[in-house]
Amino acid sequence: MDFRKKKLRLGDILVNSGALSVEEIDKGLELKAQSNKRLGEVLVENGFVTEEQIADALCNQLRMEKVELSLIHIPENILGLVNNSLLKKITAMPFEFSSRDPNVLRVAMADPMDINAIDDISIVTNLIIEPVVSTTRDILLAIDKYYGSGDVIDAANKYAMEKEKRQEEEDVYAEDVNSSPIVQLVKTMIEQAVRLRASDIHIEPMERQVRVRYRIDGALYEKANYNIRLLPSIVARIKIIGGLDISEKRKPQDGRITQIVDRQEYDIRVSVIPIVYGEKVVLRLTSKSGLRKEKSQLGLQPDALKKFDHIFSNPHGIILVTGPTGSGKSTTLYTALSELNNDDVNIITVEDPVEANIDGINQVQVNTKAELNFASVLRSILRQDPDIIMIGEIRDTETATIAVQASITGHLVVSTLHTNSAASTVTRLTDMGIEPYLIADSVVGIIAQRLVRRMCPACKKAVSASEEDRELLGAGKDEPLTVYEACGCTKCDNTGYKGRIGVYEIMEVTPELKKIISKRSNADQIKDQALKDGMKTLRMEAGFYVRQGITSMQEMKKVSFEL
Repeated sequence: MDFRKKKLRLGDILVNSGALSVEEIDKGLELKAQSNKRLGEVLVENGFVTEEQIADALCNQLRMEKVELSLIHIPENILGLVNNSLLKKITAMPFEFSSRDPNVLRVAMADPMDINAIDDISIVTNLIIEPVVSTTRDILLAIDKYYGSGDVIDAANKYAMEKEKRQEEEDVYAEDVNSSPIVQLVKTMIEQAVRLRASDIHIEPMERQVRVRYRIDGALYEKANYNIRLLPSIVARIKIIGGLDISEKRKPQDGRITQIVDRQEYDIRVSVIPIVYGEKVVLRLTSKSGLRKEKSQLGLQPDALKKFDHIFSNPHGIILVTGPTGSGKSTTLYTALSELNNDDVNIITVEDPVEANIDGINQVQVNTKAELNFASVLRSILRQDPDIIMIGEIRDTETATIAVQASITGHLVVSTLHTNSAASTVTRLTDMGIEPYLIADSVVGIIAQRLVRRMCPACKKAVSASEEDRELLGAGKDEPLTVYEACGCTKCDNTGYKGRIGVYEIMEVTPELKKIISKRSNADQIKDQALKDGMKTLRMEAGFYVRQGITSMQEMKKVSFEL
């Protein structure tokens, strides 16, 4: 289609396709006028439409093909045609020559109507350009995959060599901190991690190199190696933007960074600790919107969702969400608080740190330097007329005692605890010094949870279940049972997995369970009664996902190894 002859606008296309109304487009145009951004960027940024919806509308209205670059291998002779800085600027990625004409280059574009961008690629390559539709995220991921931060790494390595020649001392930071290659290297590292859905970045000094690993879907993957002489500069840059002391290299430090990546704001927690070869840095990435999911997105089964709703409908009592670090406890709590957040209730939280800001909820940040710990803040909160109190974590006996007292006096208290199962949470509270009769009277529900990796639907393979698998899944001898195993393909970056889903063990404290808890029963006795009351264990829930082909036996064994 010749866009020069027929002027087409994105707003008209979205309205014609039914993706947006005229009023929404008008509102988007108003917001666009207040910024220097394109209409598509503004619409996605403000939640009017998703990148996928824009891509689908362009395909349907312009009768264009849509491509998923993650499924395509782009050859070297294509990659050398256009500079990656230009591709990032115009959000485009050439991926193949046309089978009909070798002089036609097919280019994936987020905006296939951008005539200037098409002309730019045509001039650089001296080829005819055939635009094809793709999403911005897909294109940027492809640019990261094939070009990486090549230019930045080259510049940074040159900088390291120059520094070595000048024989500067590594603890002189002034030039390092303001060095453009280092600034760009750190920025690119964070952007790449976000696009790969990483939750953490590990920057690890080794004897001769700096290793960078990303934690994606709970597993660590090595993504880059840098010259060891870059370490002081990288650490200094992170300390500067994280508000840390760049001169202190002997003590652990913690800080925070806020960075916008692909129109989304990310809160990054920084942890720096000295190890043998220098300072190791871990950056934990959290999307401001990622913690506020819809209840339906948590992965709760229908019967578990009913229990979840019933527990959180209690006007008072303690609700505990338990599990190891990185098991999604904060997401579950924030989702529940968003559900409970109405004009007629006063919700106050005490957190360390505050992970996401929610309108209408009063959030208090723990500050040990100002003697604001969980216990001292809780005592003050009780004088603030709260209806619902959220405690980031119950860490000690004093906090647990105040939480119990608050729940008995008519408040709903929600909090987290690091335990392996719902039943063992009760015994942990007993070990903290809380009397069993008080636990039975105050606790209304306990949710133990884990995250399991979803197998990539494009490459998972069906296999016959072994005898051990059948036993773990509780399958009968004659029952036909097929399980799946992860393989790996270009779509999942050869990991075999893509994304995660929650597994929940929800224990409602029934009258029968109250009696068992009051008698100072052990975790096994509590678990047996909870099972009689209809509780499903983590293993049972994970087993359901294995039977459905959503996750693998290996993932199931990880979350329920000790159960």
